[in-house]
Amino acid sequence: MEKTQVRKKAVVYRMVMEQHICPFGLKAKDLLRRSGYDIEDHWLTSREETESFKEQHAVPTTPQIFIDGQRIGGYDEVRRYFGKEVADSDQTSYKPVIALFGTTLLMSLAVSYLVYGQPLTIQAIEWFIAFSMTILALLKLQDVESFSTMFLNYDLLARRWVPYSYIYPFAEALAGILMIGHLLTWLSVPVALFIGTIGAVSVFKAVYIDKRELKCACVGGSSKVPLGFVSLTENLMMVAMAVWMAVAALGNGAH
Repeated sequence: MEKTQVRKKAVVYRMVMEQHICPFGLKAKDLLRRSGYDIEDHWLTSREETESFKEQHAVPTTPQIFIDGQRIGGYDEVRRYFGKEVADSDQTSYKPVIALFGTTLLMSLAVSYLVYGQPLTIQAIEWFIAFSMTILALLKLQDVESFSTMFLNYDLLARRWVPYSYIYPFAEALAGILMIGHLLTWLSVPVALFIGTIGAVSVFKAVYIDKRELKCACVGGSSKVPLGFVSLTENLMMVAMAVWMAVAALGNGAH
């Protein structure tokens, strides 16, 4: 006689209101389902009901998940219960730059294939650097105030002349966009060379001479990326691109 498999059960209390549905409640339900649990879903449909629930169970937030009659907690606690990683808001991470450079690399290969019929070309390398510069600038421009605050921690020129911390992302965007189309080389090359050189020297001094542990402003003011190799690479890429395009322009001029 076959044994009937008993399904595991979880009880979820979450906010479901006309103007707000708790996203962490939805994430918790999805995680529980994928972990093989049947869900008894309780909606908290008003602020009053939510506050009453939190007071009754002495909890600061919702959702709250119960398994086998035991309160597990919110979404993060459920992740820990199943042995999954929980992100630390203060933890440094290279994921943003890996995602950025991976995306710009694929973009450059795709455009190269479209234009030249093959992905691996010298132009693809140029586009990769120019696309990266432009998107890095875009991330900084999302919140220039936060970027400038973080940038002032280590940039040598910005610390002497604060307005440079606001100008930098615009200059990087301008140079990157012009380099994509090989436009106004007389402008893009000196801009990239200037900001790239100052940036590389600043990062090298802060990290490798002064031995300071700072967050990198390269992907914006809310960055958790540690200052060091990534920011140094960003600046050296700009310098290399500027030198390459200057040499190419001089070569074309000689002909």
